[in-house]
Amino acid sequence: MFKAEVYTARRKQLREMLSGGLVFLPGNDEASMNYPANTYHYRQDSDFLYYFGHDHDGLSGLIDADEGKDILVGDDVTMDDIIWMGQQPLIKNQAMKCGTENTLSKSKLGEYIQGAINAGRKVHILPPYRGDRWLSLEAIFGMKHGEIKKFISQELIEAVVKMRSVKDADEIIEIEKAVDVAYLMHTTSMKMAMPGIKEQEIAGAVEGVSLSHGGPVSFPVILSVDGQTLHNHNHHNILKEGRMMVTDAGSESSLHYASDITRTVPVGGKFNTRQREIYEIVLKANMVTIEAMKPGVYFKDIHLLAARTIADGLKELGIMKGDTEEIVNAGAHALFFPHGLGHMMGLDVHDMEGLGENNVGYDETIQRSDQFGLAFLRFGKKLEPGFVLTIEPGIYFIPALIDLWKSEGKFTEFINYDKAETYKDFGGIRIEDDILVTGDGHRVLGKPIPKTVAEVEALMNKE
Repeated sequence: MFKAEVYTARRKQLREMLSGGLVFLPGNDEASMNYPANTYHYRQDSDFLYYFGHDHDGLSGLIDADEGKDILVGDDVTMDDIIWMGQQPLIKNQAMKCGTENTLSKSKLGEYIQGAINAGRKVHILPPYRGDRWLSLEAIFGMKHGEIKKFISQELIEAVVKMRSVKDADEIIEIEKAVDVAYLMHTTSMKMAMPGIKEQEIAGAVEGVSLSHGGPVSFPVILSVDGQTLHNHNHHNILKEGRMMVTDAGSESSLHYASDITRTVPVGGKFNTRQREIYEIVLKANMVTIEAMKPGVYFKDIHLLAARTIADGLKELGIMKGDTEEIVNAGAHALFFPHGLGHMMGLDVHDMEGLGENNVGYDETIQRSDQFGLAFLRFGKKLEPGFVLTIEPGIYFIPALIDLWKSEGKFTEFINYDKAETYKDFGGIRIEDDILVTGDGHRVLGKPIPKTVAEVEALMNKE
């Protein structure tokens, strides 16, 4: 946990941003895998972590904007708990550790919240994202989930997004810890990417590095020579020379701040001409968009810069044709770059996505596009100091999508389908870094992970 005063200050700021009422932030409960006592690795709710800090089940938090007080909800452990888990701190001590003296037993929580509702007070909750949360809310609120929906507070969502979007110095330290573990994960992956190795071996080693040096992975490891599938969690292929292997993986720090890095390497450690040509386009898109990161710039414009860079590069190879601006305005480039350039990152690898992508990434000054490809841009609004985002351009040759667009005669003025057909066995390439927006520009977080052709080949061929 951070120091108690960090959580006290965060809750005070949240109270001041609201027009009044009672905020209820439930922590996550344990979730069973295949029978009650065999649970998944525990992960605390990120909003509860942000405002109360405690990283175990059985807790909730109340932030009273009317009375100016905060309450940690929970019970002291039983002897049975102690036998299995060891001695645990008392709830009153846990409350002090997160900066409040107020506690409430879980058995009194329903009475407390229902009392506030009956008194005509505002009660604010965030959108639940787990089925068990809806069930627990029904018991606490004494009503069905259809009625509980009216307590999901847009006012609270907007306040939480505003606060969590700007990372302080301590949060940046945590993110960089996670990026430095990602350095070890990705250099391990690069060194193992040799012919005859099964993807599963590398994916397992990568996850093991995270567990050994930090916390769990921040999302399931994406690792495949079938990089044309953007989120490929299948690890069944045997590596063969001539293929490119995508590794998209990150770690969590001990306080659950995330990293998210992607590298793509040639199996065997040497780029052939075709691989290098596509790779250099993606690398250029990665580097020019990182350079464009600064306060006051719309991230949507940086995404479009990546799109133009990719279109220009594919034109040089004869895969695309025509005017670059017209290509991008029409969305023809999305055949090869069908996703957004990046997303916010913090306590969640897709930070605050549970609060709604549009609430996080868009505002009254910019609306989400409905154009294929651009519609998948999770974040489009102006950058501010303290924002942390990923930059992850890519080029993918998706056979089914190429076949579909070709059969529809789509964008024939911009796409050379005969040339594109020759790349249907290629896969995909993505290069991703984690970027902090500073007061006057940006900073790439963490220890630099090899990404130029020379750096990647040198590492992979190092004895």
